[in-house]
Parts: sequence; structure tokens; C-alpha cells
Amino acid sequence: MAALLALTALTGCGGEAKKPLLGEGKQVRVGVKSDQPGTGLELHSGEFVGLDVTVARELLERVNGGTPFFDGVLSKNRAPFLRNETFALVVATYSITEQRMRPFKENGEGEGLDFVGPYASGQQGVLVRADDRDRFRSTGDLDGKLVCVWRSTTSASELNKPSYSKVRLSEQEDAGTCVKELKEGRVDAVSTDQLILYGFMEAEPTLAVVPEIAFGAANDYGVALAKGHRKDCEILREAMKKYAVSNEWDRDFQNNLPKVPLDTRNEARPTASEIDALSCRDGVGNAAVN
Repeated sequence: MAALLALTALTGCGGEAKKPLLGEGKQVRVGVKSDQPGTGLELHSGEFVGLDVTVARELLERVNGGTPFFDGVLSKNRAPFLRNETFALVVATYSITEQRMRPFKENGEGEGLDFVGPYASGQQGVLVRADDRDRFRSTGDLDGKLVCVWRSTTSASELNKPSYSKVRLSEQEDAGTCVKELKEGRVDAVSTDQLILYGFMEAEPTLAVVPEIAFGAANDYGVALAKGHRKDCEILREAMKKYAVSNEWDRDFQNNLPKVPLDTRNEARPTASEIDALSCRDGVGNAAVN
């Protein structure tokens, strides 16, 4: 997180002003994951549950910002669905990155998003079959193995780096497909953020997170919104700072991700200064826009 904090220290929440997203009596469309137990899951009843869903409800309630209407979103659709106003907010284990915060450009240099957060942070890890657990002790044990990741994620980008060239990748559309391939023996491991993997471990007793394998920079999850909603961004930022230090954050994290070890949970919790540094920013080199 430190590098990203330094890069974004002088930037602000910008973009041409648009109609407010929040307000009493409004229905606020929120994109969440539908296939990630513990963070974002759609039940057979159509109800969405998980940490991301809980965070969205908590923030909107704290600011009297409207009633959330949840729907599923794939990783690759998060940014375009915000820009075309399919969703007002996306809370879908969406990592805050400099590239995503920059103003939108067709060549991919910027996604045109603002973030409020982080509301949780964690490093990348691996999920394996429980009866295969002893084969994995370090990242070197992934060499030659077939590891599943899903597209348009920071996890896929990390394992595509030259330092992991010996790892064979299976890139799929979503988390559910990767976990299914792992359970059926078609891949050796699944890799994404450890917090997400602990959710799958809770739901699937035949699978296990390898706690010794944690790599890459910390992924900081934020509430994403399209640029042009600076006031909404600032309102949510202040609510997030109060929420992160409250007992409700502890309750919500434990209720949704009970398998996460205590030390990992403590590391996942953001501070008010971290939220200030990463919320409502435009990216490197851009002055604040009021």
C-alpha cells in the first residue's frame, strides 16, 4: 500500500460534475460479485450476501444515501458498467490501483473511476485441494503447476509477470469456474487475494488456503464509482473512516469471513489515514479538481 499512497498523495477526486448518486429515497444500483462466498454471493433466493454487500449497506445507511439494489457483475465489466451508469457503485473486491483511478482513456491507460476505501486489504495467495496441501509451502512450489485465475484482476496481472514464468496459467471468466476446475482436478491451484480464498475455504471443506504463501503487493478493496461524483465520493469517504474504526467493522468481517486468521484480519483493517490517502483520487500527476 505504501507505494500507492506516495503516488496518490497530491491528487483529488475529479471529472465533470454529474447528478448525485446518493440521496434519501433513491434506489442505488450496486454491482457485487455473485460467486464468491464470504465476499459476494447470490443465494438461490436471489439475495446477495458477503462482506462487500454488508459494506455497501452499512455505508448507504450511515449517510442516508438510499436503498441498495444489488446485482452481479464480472470483474471485466466493473469499470464499463460504472461509466455507462448500469451501476452507481461497484463493491466487488475491487482493488484500488493508480491505473483505475486515472481519467478514462480508450487505450486502457485509465479507467475513469474514483474509489472510497480501502475497507479491507490483503495479499494474494493460493487455494488448493485439502488432500494436496502438503505439496505447497512457498511460491516456488507453484512452478510447473497449472494455476487458475480470472480475467481483468490484479491477481491475473501478478502471475503474468516474468518472475512467475514457470507457473502455467488457466485464465477463466470468473471465480466460480476456477474453483470448479480445482475441485474436479483440472487445475492444481486457484490464486487470488487470500481474503477471497478464505471465503471459498469456508464454503468448500475439501479446499484449503495455504497461509504460508502470500505474495505481491497488498490489494486494497474500495467502493468504486464513476468520476464526476466528487461530493458523493467525499460523503462516502467520511462514512468509511468512521466505519473502519467501529465495532461494526469487526462484527461484519468476522461474520462474513470467519476462517481468516486473526493476524490476517488485523492486517486487513484500514486506518483513517489510509482511507484519506486512497479515496477520491485521480492518479499520478493530476492536480485536485474541485
